[in-house]
Order: sequence, then C-alpha cells, then structure tokens
Amino acid sequence: MKKILATFGALLFALLPLSACGGDNDGLTTVRINEVTHSVFYAPMYLADSLGYFEEEGIKIELTNGGGADKVMTAVLSGDADIGFCGPEAAFYVATGGTSDTPTVFGQLTMRDGSFLVGRKPEPGFKWEDLAGKNILAGRQGGVPAMTFEYILKEHHVENYTLNFDVSFNNMTAAFLEGTSDYCTMFEPVASEVQAAGNGYIVAAVGEASGEVPYTSYIAKKSWLNKNTDVAKGFLRAMLKAVKYAQEETPEKIAEGLTKAFPDTSKESLATSIRSYQGINAWKSDMQITESSYNRLLDIIDEAGELTERIPFATLADNSLVKEVYEELF
Repeated sequence: MKKILATFGALLFALLPLSACGGDNDGLTTVRINEVTHSVFYAPMYLADSLGYFEEEGIKIELTNGGGADKVMTAVLSGDADIGFCGPEAAFYVATGGTSDTPTVFGQLTMRDGSFLVGRKPEPGFKWEDLAGKNILAGRQGGVPAMTFEYILKEHHVENYTLNFDVSFNNMTAAFLEGTSDYCTMFEPVASEVQAAGNGYIVAAVGEASGEVPYTSYIAKKSWLNKNTDVAKGFLRAMLKAVKYAQEETPEKIAEGLTKAFPDTSKESLATSIRSYQGINAWKSDMQITESSYNRLLDIIDEAGELTERIPFATLADNSLVKEVYEELF
C-alpha cells in the first residue's frame, strides 16, 4: 500500500494542477476537508462549524468521509480535497516515495487513540493480557489505529492474538455485530450506543494505554499552504477556539452543538461520548505536533514492521502557522 500510494502521489504531482479553495456567492471561501471517519472524537471540528467559528473567518467547510487514512491522502493528492484529516502516517508513506510537494502536517487535533475496546461480555476486571488467543478487529493494516493497538499488546507481552484485517475500517462495527471476532475497537458515539443496546460492552479505553501519539492531524500539500496561507490560518484560528470550547464546556452544552453533525444520535449519547473524550484528555490544546510524539509514532510504525526509513520531523511537519495563531489568541 505504501509503495502504491507513494507512486500514485508522485504521478499526481507531475500531472495534476494544484488544488485551490473555491469561492461561493455568499462571500465565504469553501475549504474541502476529507476526514478519516465521522466521530465525536473530532468534536472540535464540528463545533467550529456549528458555533460559527469558521464563518467568522470567512470559511465554509465541505466535509466528506474518506473511510480510511489511505483514501484521505489519495483525495488530497488528487486535488479532490484541500485538507486531509487523518493520521500523519498517511503523509509519511507518501514522503518515503519522494516528492517535491510534500503533504505537510500543519495542525494536530487529537493526541491519543480515541477508540474503545468492545467485547461480547462485561469484563470489569479486564486486563490487556486477557486478549491472548483472541481475534480482534482493530483497524486497517498499516494504519495508526491498528499499529497503536498492536504496540499496546506488545508492551503488555500479549501473545497468540490475531488482528483481523479482512474487514474495512467503516464496516468493522457491523461485522462485529454479525459475529465476527471476539473484540472490536469503536469510536464514540458508536461504542456507547452498542453497549446501551446490549450488543457489546466497553472493556477499555485504548487511548489511556497508548499514551500521547499524534493520532489525527490536518494535512495539506505544501503548494496549497503556500497559496492559501491566510485561509489556513483562519481555519486554525477557528479550530483553536473550538478546542478550547470542547475542553472547558460541560458535555451537555457541547452535545447541543453537535446535533447538526450527528442528527441521528441523542443528546444524551453525545454527552456521554464527550465525557469519555474529556476524560482521556483527547484534544491538543495548542494543536502543535511535537517531535517527541512524532518519534513515538515512528517507533509504533517500526514495531509494526511498516517503517522503511525515518523521515525527519521537519520534512513532514510545520508548526509555524498554528504557533503564530495560537500566540495571537492566547
């Protein structure tokens, strides 16, 4: 996958024109964002929209669901998206293929895994060692969710487990409910809803065990950032305000701002999800990716056998815009 994505990226950079934001009749600049999945884990982004923070910056976001980091990066490389929202590993894989227009991490939203491990029975005394000999749905092979999960298992010296890579990321919960595997990782609000329906039971928060990892970031081609610097700064300004809101307001009040993004989910369920994410300190306050967390990510990739070379931090990340905006705001 890494080789295919890197080759595809190089070809696209050579053949396709640079993507650009679109202008609308309402005077707002449309920014196309392709997200890895749709989850309350990413609440600040939806709050920035519903609370009018993006509009205050003259921005209107057009959000699409990629259903996996590889697909998100493909959308960025092809010009179908201005900004990709996924794990930095997707940009890392492209960078290893060599390109003059490197996909660049310019802001980090989440700083740990946001999934919860769901089993088929209550396990109040659950230990990671209990996964020995079990079959687990934990994400796409080569993706940060699966690699982080395996990293945790190795740290706890779990043996004879099986990570099931046969099911696509977006179909994991459905497969679990149909009887596939012993455990499945799920994001909120899905995990809480599955438990409330009695179809599974949350046994652990993966993020508590994983430690700080640059889990989900905003990525754009260097050419887009150079051409749309003011738009990127406006986007980050809106996001930083939303992160502060998500960290400081009550789950109930935050839930009210998420109903537009999750129309089929009750406010009670949304509040439960927010409480879970506030509890694990999910969001990065200053949205700057650190070199230490980046190196930890490389260690995780290396441990999974997916690392071919260690791309320098400065090649893949640029904190200059978010640092400037954060200092202006706070």
